[in-house]
Amino acid sequence: MIRVTIWNEFLQEQRKEEVARIYPKGMHGAIADGISQDGFEISCATFNEPEHGLTQEKLDQTDVLIYWGHVEHKGFQDNVVDRICKRVHEGMGLIVLHSGHHSKLFRKLMGTSCDLLWREADEKERLWVMDPSHPIVEGIGPYIDLEEEEMYGEHFDIPTPEELILVSWFQGGEVFRSGCTYRRGQGKIFYFRPGHETYPTYHNKDVQRVIANAVKWTAPIQREKTFYGHHAPLEEIRKS
Repeated sequence: MIRVTIWNEFLQEQRKEEVARIYPKGMHGAIADGISQDGFEISCATFNEPEHGLTQEKLDQTDVLIYWGHVEHKGFQDNVVDRICKRVHEGMGLIVLHSGHHSKLFRKLMGTSCDLLWREADEKERLWVMDPSHPIVEGIGPYIDLEEEEMYGEHFDIPTPEELILVSWFQGGEVFRSGCTYRRGQGKIFYFRPGHETYPTYHNKDVQRVIANAVKWTAPIQREKTFYGHHAPLEEIRKS
């Protein structure tokens, strides 16, 4: 079973009534509900917990970390950032959502500013599937329509993605590389753009499906135990 930790600042839901109405259980709660049918072992962590809820013990028991951050990027503890990066290099999967692009964590793993063009407005977004054969978009049609979202646009200061899975088009005309994969050490990373807190994006079934698929794709490969010299232990020899 894949062990998933969903990390959400869980501050916008407490500070803004409009966000609390959309996500009464927090964005982490909506994501957890949306991917629960896939049989993952799910836990959540938030900013105001000790060590942001991401202790070494917690990360050691996490196969995939889903990360949503926004207003407290600067307040995120550097030692916890280092701890997460180490686990990614060791093989833990990482899914970075929406405003997590400006987190200390994502910037350190990318080695760039991760700056972009943005406009907070109610705009229609169409996420075009660029690689229909990729497991992350399994079960998704040619595109996903979101009636209202925040615009993120190019240029997005990230390294060239190893795989470009989704590209967004916005009502205002901008485009954005909205679904990108990377590998760092033994770990797989998926950046997924949509999810501004004032829109019900994480209740969208296609968005939930992409996240669930990404969990499976980023999860470390479960290898069978190796027996040196033999494929399996020798059977006991019984004398009649």
